[in-house]
Amino acid sequence: MVKDVAPQEITEWRSRLDEVFSTVGELFGRVELRRRARSYLVSLLAPVERKSGWQLAQAAGDSTPVGVQHFLSRAVWSADLLRDALRAYAAAHLADPAGALVIDEAGFVKRGPASVGVQRQYSRTADRVENCQVGVFLAYVGERGAALIDRELHLPASWTDDPVRCEAAGVPPARAAEGALAKPRLAEAMIARAVSAGVEAGWVAADATYGRDSAFLTFLSARRLPYVVEVPLTQMLQELEEDGRVDVLASRAPDSAWHRMATRPGACGAREYDWAWATLPADSGLPPGFVRTLLVRRSPQRTGELVYYLCFHADSVQREEIVRTADARRAMAACLRAANAECGLDHYQVRRWEGWYRHVTLAMLAHAFLVVNAVAAAGDAEVCGGVPAVKRAIRWR
Repeated sequence: MVKDVAPQEITEWRSRLDEVFSTVGELFGRVELRRRARSYLVSLLAPVERKSGWQLAQAAGDSTPVGVQHFLSRAVWSADLLRDALRAYAAAHLADPAGALVIDEAGFVKRGPASVGVQRQYSRTADRVENCQVGVFLAYVGERGAALIDRELHLPASWTDDPVRCEAAGVPPARAAEGALAKPRLAEAMIARAVSAGVEAGWVAADATYGRDSAFLTFLSARRLPYVVEVPLTQMLQELEEDGRVDVLASRAPDSAWHRMATRPGACGAREYDWAWATLPADSGLPPGFVRTLLVRRSPQRTGELVYYLCFHADSVQREEIVRTADARRAMAACLRAANAECGLDHYQVRRWEGWYRHVTLAMLAHAFLVVNAVAAAGDAEVCGGVPAVKRAIRWR
C-alpha cells in the first residue's frame, strides 16, 4: 500500500508497475510463480531496512522465508530471460543516439568461504581488500536517465580451479570450464549482448581496469564502438615510439591546450574541470574516418590531480561530446548506489550461483522501474541514476 500519496497517484503507480510486470510475467510460467515474482518485486520497492529473505517474506505477508528461498533457488525460471526483458524495458524508455554503455563493478562483502565467487579481493565499494564477491555491471546512461541493464559475477581462480567447490555452489559446468575470466572479458560479453539486442548507444565508457586491457580496446574498435575509457598514468601509447606514457604527454601540454568545461549537467550536478585533448598519430589499424585521442582532466583546485582517458571515435566528434561521455561513469556510480539503497541490490543472503543472478536481476528491474518513472515525473529534467523523487512518493508495505 502507498502512504501519503493521493489515491489517483496510488492508482497510477500501481498501474505502471502492473504494466511492467505484464511484460515479464510470462517468464515465470505458473500463476503461483508469477504471483511470487510480483510480490518479490513489490517487496524490493518497499521501505524495508534490509531486503534479505526474512524481511522480504514479511513485506510479502509470509510468516517464514521458505517461499522466498524456493523462488530464488529451486523454482523454474530464467534470470537471463528476465535480464533481456529488463534491458529492452530500459532501452525503450531511456535510449538515445548519444547514450553510453558504461561498465563498472561492485563488491559485496560476505563472511565465510561458501558464497559463490567469494574470496579476499579488492572491493571498489569498500575501497579496500575484503572477503567479498565482485559483480561486473553494465549500465545504460542517456540524456534522460541511467539504469543497470546487465550483470556478471566474477569467478576468481580459487573457484574455477576447484570443481567440487563450483559444483556445490551451483556454478554451471560450462562456466566453470571457462576458467577465471578476467573482468574485461565479462564486460565484452555484456556489451556484445546489448549491441546484438539493438540497444541504441553511441559510446562505451569504463575505468582503468578495462582501459589498460588492450584486448578490451581492440574488441571495441574492431566493432567500431566509440569509447572513452580511463587509463592509468603509466599507460603507454602504441602510436608513439618514445616517451609514450600518458602522464609525460600531459606534462608537455601548453597552457593553451587546457579548456575549462563543465561536465554532465542535470540531476548529477555539473562540475567544472580543465580539459586537454590531443589527437594521436594515425594508426594503420584504425577504420577509415576514426581517430584515437588522449583526453586529460585536471582539477582547477588541485592542479596535480589528473585523470587520463583514451578515446576512439569518428574524427568529426566535438570535444564537448567526449567530455560528457567521460562523465557518464558518475551516473553509473549513482545507479549502483541507488540500486543498493532503494532496491536492496546488495542485501541478499543467497550463496549459490542461481540465487545471486536471480536476486540481482530483480533488484536491477526494480531500480529501472523507479528510474523510468522518475524520468516520466521529471519531464524534461535529467535523472542521474538515483531516484529520490520516486522514493519520496512511493511507500509500499
